[in-house]
Amino acid sequence: MKTSIATVSLSGELPEKLAAIAAAGFDGVEIFENDFLAFDESPRQVGRMVRDHGLEITLFQPFRDFEGMPEPQRTRNFDRAERKFDVMQELGTDLVLVCSNVSPVSIGGLDRAAADFRELGERAAKRNLRVGYEALAWGKHIHDHRDAWEIVRRADHPSVGLILDSFHTLARKIDVNSIRSIPREKIFIVQLADAPLIDMDLLYWSRHFRNMPGEGDLPVAEFMSAVSATGYDGYLSLEIFNDQFRGGSARAIAVDGHRSLVYLGDQIKRLNPETSLSVPAMPARADVSGVAFVEFATEEQEATELTELLRILGFQKVARHFSKNVDLYRQGDINLVINMEQEGFANSSFLLHGTTAYAIGLKVGDAKAAAARAVALGAEAFEQADPHAGLQMPAIRGAGGGLIYFLDDGPDLGRVWDVEFTPVGGGEGGQAAGLLRIDHVAQTVRYEEMLTWLLFYASILNVRKTPMVDIIDPAGVVRSQVVENDAGALRITLNGAENRKTLAGHFIAENFGSSVQHLAFATDDIFATAEALKANGFKPLPISPNYYDDVEARFGLSPEVTEKLKLYNILYDRDEAGEYFQLYSPTYGEGFFFEIVERRGYKGYGAPNAIFRIAALRRYLRPEGVPKD
Repeated sequence: MKTSIATVSLSGELPEKLAAIAAAGFDGVEIFENDFLAFDESPRQVGRMVRDHGLEITLFQPFRDFEGMPEPQRTRNFDRAERKFDVMQELGTDLVLVCSNVSPVSIGGLDRAAADFRELGERAAKRNLRVGYEALAWGKHIHDHRDAWEIVRRADHPSVGLILDSFHTLARKIDVNSIRSIPREKIFIVQLADAPLIDMDLLYWSRHFRNMPGEGDLPVAEFMSAVSATGYDGYLSLEIFNDQFRGGSARAIAVDGHRSLVYLGDQIKRLNPETSLSVPAMPARADVSGVAFVEFATEEQEATELTELLRILGFQKVARHFSKNVDLYRQGDINLVINMEQEGFANSSFLLHGTTAYAIGLKVGDAKAAAARAVALGAEAFEQADPHAGLQMPAIRGAGGGLIYFLDDGPDLGRVWDVEFTPVGGGEGGQAAGLLRIDHVAQTVRYEEMLTWLLFYASILNVRKTPMVDIIDPAGVVRSQVVENDAGALRITLNGAENRKTLAGHFIAENFGSSVQHLAFATDDIFATAEALKANGFKPLPISPNYYDDVEARFGLSPEVTEKLKLYNILYDRDEAGEYFQLYSPTYGEGFFFEIVERRGYKGYGAPNAIFRIAALRRYLRPEGVPKD
């Protein structure tokens, strides 16, 4: 599978873009005309730069407002085309993109357009060049790839072909199956882009909100399946117009782009094993059966406060690592590892971020296969510096530089707690409070990183993403989106902070990067758990009494239930599937906290309660100087 990306997709100047594209593993690059015009080297030198990076120029684009023009514009357009052909030959590329005309003076008619392209094809053929025609979704006369194909068919010239762009087809909800009948040799290149579903002007939507395949809501895989059915085996190229990407890291966006194409190719290969696309072999997305553990990086002095909080929550210290300063705390199926080592990766993480939940262990069917897929999709593998320090769990670097470990039921990894840890007797810890398992892990990330991590998780793990939700903080908006699997064994909420005045933004700033901000533990009886926690000395996050007056009226709760919620500071929500109860701890360190939840069929995450939880946290933290509104 040959991959390409348009220079317009990335931030920076042309040399920076080319370096990022090559480093990400692309085979080719589309040169966007403005990037070339703004650069002060000759086209021949630009072509040499591209080839020195090991890349091929797949396309020069765009050539606008060509077909169906009256005189004298028609003659001038052919003169313009000749000048573009000069540049192309100097650059060392043979394909130019001609997008459908949007000029108000253009004249419609398929035959008129076909005649223009036939003549342009003749001129291109004399230079061994090719012309690709693309239907813009907002074209004046041609805004459907089916009409563009009819023009190419009527032009009937070997140097004139079709360029397909997923956005232009999917934005107009055109039947992608119409692509299947197009001869593959007439498809000169395929451009791919996804986008969130937004009801807005097509041009504005396209120019500001495109994203990588798999990051949005458009059925790009269906589009690509139809393309694959033609036998097409040429370049898959990304053309992404996105304000956020233009201000982000060129290297990070390029890595996301390459990952999105490899993931898309893998999807197509699994839908159609006979596809002509040469797709890298990799294991299937990993099915996650649970969060095996969460590991905290800390040091002994700070660990005292953390372990006291765990005691109050009802966790018991059950084991100690056979050779490291690492303890295991457990309650139900929840395993929390406290790493107090003074060297190694955990210590480096502590020195940089302070006490944080820096690593997550996921239980999968085949740990090595899960790690292999992640690496095939561009993730960075992680190995312990000391290979003799115990079991080598397959691991990759995750959000904010943290780690994701993979465990399975194999003879080694299935016995990790027995092999790596020595049991500790004596009941060091609090009275169990009925916490059963990890309900969800909440990661706070920079807003511009959200799409990266959504794609990261969705491409490696067998999960789906939920619609984005706005969480209202008095100091701004935090965007929240969830990746979860059907069984509910893995739920990761991603909260994107745009400014440091929000609590999420403050957490990122104080921890120097994205990280796990809270863990939610599940119980089957929230009131019994709240009473047990109270007996252990737990002090919940105090919720405003005004909240309970409203929740009683909103959901029609009985005064007795409302008073019970109020007594324990429990938040309540309900959806069409059932009820949800939430109990929060105050914050620990720079904003980390715990949550206890009970689901009675409920599918969500209590988003309507977030504003009340944030307000309560602000009241709790205000004496310490957390940013005010």
